[in-house]
Amino acid sequence: MASIQKYSTKKGTKWLYRLYVGVDDQTGKKKYVVKRGFENKKSATLACAKFEVQTSNGGIKKQKDILFSEVYQEWYLNYKNTVRESTWNRTAGMFKNHILPYFGEKRIATITTHEIQAAVNDWYAHVTANYKRWYNYTVSVFDYAIKQEYVSRNPAKNIILPKRHDVAGDKLPNFWSKEQLNNFFSCIDPNKNLDIFTMFRVLAYVGCRRGELLTLEWNDIDLTKQTIRINKTLTQGEGGKQIVQAPKTRNSRRTVPIDSKTNYWLRRWKMEQRRLYLILGFNTNQPHQLVFANTKNGYHSLNTPAKRLKKIIRDNNLKPPITIHGFRHSHISALLSAGVPVTAVQLRVGHASPEVTLSVYSHITAKQSRNAAEKLENYLEN
Repeated sequence: MASIQKYSTKKGTKWLYRLYVGVDDQTGKKKYVVKRGFENKKSATLACAKFEVQTSNGGIKKQKDILFSEVYQEWYLNYKNTVRESTWNRTAGMFKNHILPYFGEKRIATITTHEIQAAVNDWYAHVTANYKRWYNYTVSVFDYAIKQEYVSRNPAKNIILPKRHDVAGDKLPNFWSKEQLNNFFSCIDPNKNLDIFTMFRVLAYVGCRRGELLTLEWNDIDLTKQTIRINKTLTQGEGGKQIVQAPKTRNSRRTVPIDSKTNYWLRRWKMEQRRLYLILGFNTNQPHQLVFANTKNGYHSLNTPAKRLKKIIRDNNLKPPITIHGFRHSHISALLSAGVPVTAVQLRVGHASPEVTLSVYSHITAKQSRNAAEKLENYLEN
């Protein structure tokens, strides 16, 4: 007999089913199957009914017959409670597109180290970096299977993980120098495209992430004190929908001082936005008005800044081409080149530690390397 129950989690109400499946041959005690994590009573009831049909002819599936995909589903329900929606949504995509095609329909107890090695080698041959992440998720599913006593060992831990080596030739940098940034802004006429000009001004002079930029509201900006408060980010959730959530790390919640010219362009855009959006039928003098909104006064697509950037780069033949995140790189490079201490840069851009700032950006500017050589010469020879 089945029992459908609801229970509470930190993220709200969930549902489970509890199904009597007979008596344990060894202990003589009643056996139950319990499955948790359902969003509503209907989905729990349907899953329970499906399970009963699947097991009615042959009894409960023996542990040795459990498929990798079934263990993954169990693991995933628990994993979802440990990360943000944007993270578990990306993880589900990785399993669906890359991991389950290799292992999903195989009995987890029969998967060998040789099979996992072959899959990892294939991933390595087709992608540059993500193969390591897919491998680590595969390891996690097997670790979960060990805890549930579906398997006794983790065959994924015995493989040889391929290592990507640098290839000959220079890698195109994903940042612009001061001169290159100035050249970029000269390609945008603020009198014709003030919103685009201001958007990229904020990216370059504040150093915020794309998602942080697109969720900025006017009440986050103090034009008198010249500061911007960053406390949320736009990202992609389940089913491709855009969601607003907390920033990437605790340090990402920050208040950033802005320069007077950026403050000036924001003031101009605020007035121009009020005029333009009134024509569209929107009153932008509202508490949660977005600084950069689409024509329906909602969030831009996460791809909008990149599309705008690519068009400007293409139309003006700018070299080297950079990504939206390249503006963040450029911002940090400029701060370091200007002599701003690493700890101050770290706090401004919301890195978890100064080491993160250095590890990612220490290679960025040739000018710093040249200055170091000149300082060494002056110290040793004078």
